[in-house]
Amino acid sequence: MSADVVIAGAGPNGLMLACELSLAGVQPIVLERLPARTTENRANGLVGQVVRMLDRRGLYGRLGGGSEPPRPVPAFVFGALPLDLSTLDDNPLYVLQTPQLRIEQVLEERAVELGVEIRRGHELTGLSQDAEEVVADVAGPDGPYRLRARYLVGADGGRSVIRKLAGIGFPGVTRDSTVSRTASVTVPPELVDPATGGLNVPGHGFVPPFMHHRTERGLFVFAPFPGRSTLVTTMEWEPGAAEDDGRPPLTLEELRESVRRVLGADLPLGPDTGPGPHLMRRLAGGNTRLADRFRDGRVLLAGDAAHVHSAIGGPGLNLGLQDVVNLGWKLAAEIRGWAPPGLLDGYEAERRPAAERVVMHTQAQSALIAPGEEVTALRRLFTELLGDRNVVRHIAGTMAGADVRYDMGAGDAHPLVGRWAPDLSLDTGDGAGPVRLAELTADARPLLLDLTGDASLAGEAAGWDGRVKAVAARLLDPAVTNAPDAPDARDGSAGSRGSGGSGDPDDGGPGEVTALLLRPDCYVAWASSSPRPDSAEREALRAALARWFGAPVTVDA
Repeated sequence: MSADVVIAGAGPNGLMLACELSLAGVQPIVLERLPARTTENRANGLVGQVVRMLDRRGLYGRLGGGSEPPRPVPAFVFGALPLDLSTLDDNPLYVLQTPQLRIEQVLEERAVELGVEIRRGHELTGLSQDAEEVVADVAGPDGPYRLRARYLVGADGGRSVIRKLAGIGFPGVTRDSTVSRTASVTVPPELVDPATGGLNVPGHGFVPPFMHHRTERGLFVFAPFPGRSTLVTTMEWEPGAAEDDGRPPLTLEELRESVRRVLGADLPLGPDTGPGPHLMRRLAGGNTRLADRFRDGRVLLAGDAAHVHSAIGGPGLNLGLQDVVNLGWKLAAEIRGWAPPGLLDGYEAERRPAAERVVMHTQAQSALIAPGEEVTALRRLFTELLGDRNVVRHIAGTMAGADVRYDMGAGDAHPLVGRWAPDLSLDTGDGAGPVRLAELTADARPLLLDLTGDASLAGEAAGWDGRVKAVAARLLDPAVTNAPDAPDARDGSAGSRGSGGSGDPDDGGPGEVTALLLRPDCYVAWASSSPRPDSAEREALRAALARWFGAPVTVDA
């Protein structure tokens, strides 16, 4: 074998998967057809649960999040309607304003630290597979060659070559009626409100920063990113726009004219005078598509290769990076030989429903920003609904991906099981002071956290020594475990369970947790709130260990 896993694509998803595999003791090779990292910034930050996930891997600070733990944002936007999150005690929506260029740089640096080989200028051109391996045909700078690997993962974007070579269908819809224009610009400083950072447009009025601003004629976004380029974006509805492939590149004058049509007023825009890179991009039309399967034998898909959708609300990297964190440890377990039956198939079973929810809410938001009096009426109704705290919580959880609850099988009655593990402050008894849960999950290993006080429960993981890390500690802030992050519909789906309940904290929570078994993706596989878990709970713990981390190893006396 040339490698355990070949990953096609050195974007954020491919690089993050390479990091996850390396942490699990598996050797990946990353192939990227581009000779160097792109200078085009395709996303302006991270939105949702992935911000907390990166914190759990020790990457949040490196990405510009600072030394403090992530904090949820007090406000966001849904379908160009303001989402007031300040009233939520359990606000699940996190944002990190780090451009994709920087995200790729940090993830590449981390991958190299972990010993990952990244081959740029190497394009996968063909593949074949059998029951034992995948053979990849590659065109490199020095000519064609072949790689043999146990598995191949396509993280090569919406036009995935891997998906096409594997014969995986990509059904969905294509819309040709929208044109978005985005450019790095300057605006007269006298038009910027110093108190809010918003824009006062003569003849139109105030436009808040970083929010979708809808008019009957289109959409306008003003994004004055601190320390980097200010971006202005418009979206207009032009039937048949995607069919016109002969347009010249976007110009500043074309953007000014688009702003004039959308806002009904002139906005004096100048060229960006900063160091760059400067964005000047026009996108016509769009796709909403979902691969008909995420796996074909030893070939798997992740990120945009498996699903594409509208970028509204910024869900793309949130969805894709959580895909690869879900996939990485399962693929590593299969390669290292301890995966229980069906573990790798659980990747699609868990992540496809999450993708379906992203498709759902981005389509709903796209409908809410469209022109027309009927849409305006719908927006008035939604504005009324967003005055209800439970509605806001539901939508925020959906946008963040915090409404995901995986089916953990038998013994998942505890309210935390299947959910993202809450943030915890712990005393591990080593005299080093409070330890955050994120400090215990940076190595991407399964974790049994014994908070019972006598550390007797940690011994239950002895048969999984080397696979599962057991830590005995004392919980310093019990309040954080009193309510789940998001409501639970218990809709019976095979994978993620969408939120649909009231979600009111007064409905009750799990109480003070005394033990947690975490999968490497930080979802709870088993939990207890008993001060001293009895024999039945201990048996349930051992069953969960076997279900997710394979059969125990017996040691001869």
